[in-house]
Amino acid sequence: MKRHVQVLLLVLTGLGLLHTALFSDLCLRYVKEGLRPVLIASGVLLLLLGLAGAALDHMDPEGDDQGRNHDHDHDHAHDHDHDHDHAHDHDHDHDHDHAHDQDRHEDDHGHDHSTAPRIAWLLFLPALSLLFYAPPALGAYTASHANNKAVKQEQRFDPLPATTPLPLTLTDFTARVQQDREQAIRGRSISMTGFVTPAGPDGGWYLTRIIFTCCAADSQSVKVRMYGTPAPPANTWLAVTGNWHPRGTLGTKSATAALDIHRTERISPPVNAFTDDLPLTPS
Repeated sequence: MKRHVQVLLLVLTGLGLLHTALFSDLCLRYVKEGLRPVLIASGVLLLLLGLAGAALDHMDPEGDDQGRNHDHDHDHAHDHDHDHDHAHDHDHDHDHDHAHDQDRHEDDHGHDHSTAPRIAWLLFLPALSLLFYAPPALGAYTASHANNKAVKQEQRFDPLPATTPLPLTLTDFTARVQQDREQAIRGRSISMTGFVTPAGPDGGWYLTRIIFTCCAADSQSVKVRMYGTPAPPANTWLAVTGNWHPRGTLGTKSATAALDIHRTERISPPVNAFTDDLPLTPS
């Protein structure tokens, strides 16, 4: 890979990071919101490095090659003198011969160590992907093959507001169903939002959220089983209203995180889809 191509790669990678993190919300498909400033700073740094390299090459287009040749000649002369003196002082003919054998070995192979290896061309793929093709976000397929996120054990629960329907996150709903001994959600109309994940051959489905702890690699899913309507298409975002589906003893681990649906409404995916936020208000 020639130097001007390396400069182009730096510029493309920098522009790609800025495209995903500064000029769009694509980065939220891969990392949590808090890492956006880091991506922007990295993009700016790579872009400046690429532009600085291009400017230096423009001012001294042959300097780099001359420098490499000078270094090569200098190193060769230095090694030769060193080996030569070393041979005279200590009569180490073996070292001298070995140095020349090594030089011949490198020349025979014709390796050009002044440039990056050819495999570096593969770095263009992620750089172009950042600019022109965004891989699809994680969705129902990932959630269907992942275990449910472990819900934190709560020591106490605050009183619920009198709002009807009561907005809850999927995580809060699961914790209330399985841990709240006061059974505060009994008889309450609950509102939640998420996307559809098919439950399997029985035709059931889950309302689902995928949550990033840091990035897509450590994502976890939280799912609440839905009853009362046929399964909508996978990955459809819905606002759902209903009551707890009575299965098991409410407030204990035997209770199932499930909802008997009264109403569903399609909604647009949120900008930051990989958090478990309170329900969006359908417009």
